[in-house]
Amino acid sequence: PFFVAMAKGAKESADKLGMTLTSAAGKEDGDTATQITAIENAISKGDKGILITPSGPDVNPAIKKARDAGLFVIALDTPPDPADTVDITFATDNFEAGKLIGQWTAAQLAGKAATIALLDLFSDKIVSVDYNRDQGFLTGMGIDTKDPKKNGDEAKTGSYSGGTYEIVCNLPTQGAEDGGQTAMENCLSKNPNINVVYTINEPAANGANKALTSAGKSGVTIVSVDGGCAGVKLVKDGVIGATSQQYPLKMASLGVQAIYDLATSGKKPAVSSGLDFYNTGVALVTDKPA
Repeated sequence: PFFVAMAKGAKESADKLGMTLTSAAGKEDGDTATQITAIENAISKGDKGILITPSGPDVNPAIKKARDAGLFVIALDTPPDPADTVDITFATDNFEAGKLIGQWTAAQLAGKAATIALLDLFSDKIVSVDYNRDQGFLTGMGIDTKDPKKNGDEAKTGSYSGGTYEIVCNLPTQGAEDGGQTAMENCLSKNPNINVVYTINEPAANGANKALTSAGKSGVTIVSVDGGCAGVKLVKDGVIGATSQQYPLKMASLGVQAIYDLATSGKKPAVSSGLDFYNTGVALVTDKPA
């Protein structure tokens, strides 16, 4: 749903400005091969610029090739590593998104022990959106993290801001509902007493809920990131306790406008103060304020 909204925002903006927009998508999250082919196609066509959500560091050489060929490359949603691989990124502050749902979770627990499942994006590649949300959530909970660019290296037991915690699992979901369901089933097999579930996005959260429901588990706090229409309904229905809302349509429309401005007047966009990307905003969505 997030990328559907992003594509819609890009098309609306391009139509308004009279620009030619070509869209491409991988077969699944993390499909770098298809993404590299799309970049090479844009270069051969002589496009002015590329808007891309990088699938991982494997696409960095192709992005460099595009920039060397004179294309302006803007990352959307996921800053590459390093950030200066692209000309600029328009994105959510994903660390802040994670931190908001972590702080909310800690407040809801009110001192109870936290038995936590962390349902991430990948296990076979490292992308900033994955570790920033995960590490932000733990930071919001008041749990000490080690390497801010690595998931799973924090202490598995200890204290959070309200009491004690145990991290049962860090498992990938590929950001998909079936991935979330499988990961949650595996986590429950390790410890059936999980009462907090962090998820990388709302499809993964919905999958986790299906696994919990099948296992007869209730009263588990699920938190997530996206704030899409379906996700907000999951909050309203009590499936997700809180989610951090981001704005993909805004990211895409700003990106299209930036390439238009560069092509017509030479004006380049600037990053937000104190950040190495342009922050498109984040807001907590919940029916249980804290």
